[in-house]
Amino acid sequence: MSRLIRSRFEGWINRRIPRSDVQVFTQRNLFILPAPAGVMFGLLLLIMLLTGINYQNSLIYLITFLLGAVFVGAMHQTHRNLSGLELTLVQAGEGVAGDDIVFRLRAAAGEDDAIALTLSVDNLSVPVAHVPAGQSVDIALPVSSAFRGYLRPDRIRVETCFPFGLLKAWSWMRPAEAAVVFPRPIVAPDVPSAAEDGDKTASFRSPEGNDHADLRPWREGDMSQRIMLKRFARSGQMVVADWEADKGNPHWLDFNAFSGVDYELRLGYLSWLVFEREKSGARFGLNLPGQVIEPGSGAAHATRCLRALAVWGEEKPRDAFAVPHGTRWYSQTKKTEGV
Repeated sequence: MSRLIRSRFEGWINRRIPRSDVQVFTQRNLFILPAPAGVMFGLLLLIMLLTGINYQNSLIYLITFLLGAVFVGAMHQTHRNLSGLELTLVQAGEGVAGDDIVFRLRAAAGEDDAIALTLSVDNLSVPVAHVPAGQSVDIALPVSSAFRGYLRPDRIRVETCFPFGLLKAWSWMRPAEAAVVFPRPIVAPDVPSAAEDGDKTASFRSPEGNDHADLRPWREGDMSQRIMLKRFARSGQMVVADWEADKGNPHWLDFNAFSGVDYELRLGYLSWLVFEREKSGARFGLNLPGQVIEPGSGAAHATRCLRALAVWGEEKPRDAFAVPHGTRWYSQTKKTEGV
């Protein structure tokens, strides 16, 4: 029964507050109830009223009605703090799974000041001291992430208890845009790439065919595909091609290179490799099933690759479902299949 009531209540809320990146708070979507202190204050007023009736004491009547007027005035002021406020999602952030993803919002007050606001998602909250009438304030709201993919909070709560903490007015914003959460980097094993079509063969070309490639003695930790086996067979010298010294020779990061490994683990390996290539400034490309990103370098190229890893096999959250992390379409149909 409680689950049915909760489901109907959430459906009613979702109809009154549809998904949008711009939310204006009005009487239609604002809610107000006494706070715990307000409940105690009301009980105190009731006791004072009964005492005044019992003893027919005019002074008790006066104090009771004055405090009652304060309560009513506080109710109107608490409601006005949110009434007319416009909350806009400026940017849904990006980050690594397990970290807090920052959603950047802008709060613009209407004809009245918005005072002592609090924005919250789950257990994370951000206080906003004052939004002057007719002005706006930018807010960075952290949202906790657990998995890679799309991250869209079901509701962002906005509330205030100003001026006396006797009442609490609140509402929600249901953003439409989703953040992108990158796979958590996992140190990748040393495996050769299996990419072979197009320019991908560049990672296997002999350095003798490239005047700019550097050859150096083998060091522990060097990737096996860099070892020049033909030279080793001729001279017995273990040398490697230092592709990182030559920005013109891309090294491909290949999803299929980690055969027999769970898909999510593969994506974690590739995420780590992308971060490593970005740090070293190396030129690299990314080969995913159904998507190939041509070789490049720099922060923008690395971000593009990380986004591709984050949303691979994912669908954006749909309005009909309150799923915050999207849908992994391959979770049941692809786990036992090869890619």
